[in-house]
Amino acid sequence: MVKFLKPNKAVIVLQGRYAGKKAVIVRNFDDGTRERAYGHCLVAGIKKYPSKVIKKDSAKKTAKKSRVKAFVKLVNYQHLMPTRYTLDVDLKEVVTPDSLQSKDKKVTALKEAKKRFEDRFKTGKNRWFFTKLRF
Repeated sequence: MVKFLKPNKAVIVLQGRYAGKKAVIVRNFDDGTRERAYGHCLVAGIKKYPSKVIKKDSAKKTAKKSRVKAFVKLVNYQHLMPTRYTLDVDLKEVVTPDSLQSKDKKVTALKEAKKRFEDRFKTGKNRWFFTKLRF
């Protein structure tokens, strides 16, 4: 069978706290690990999407509206829906499986992921990824 759940692939989380949110696969574990014996992957996604920016907004308001909140999570393959989109955000060295072990490592990973997502949003690329599924 062809492996289509690869790093940088945009997916939609189907179950749990972040159901309906878009995420990017950072690393996949096809055969599982000792703790999780099933196929799963490490994803970084958008917890809170940026708001719509209009022309008459001030620079301060535009900056506030274009903020993004991120999440980092290990998710079972069964709870992901792959999309045709890929996202060229380099999160591999920032978000690692051991960054989920302690609180302070996770916070730094979240901040870095948030920064990279915001930079990607400000360039104007991958517009589909930064919009809600429904409004």
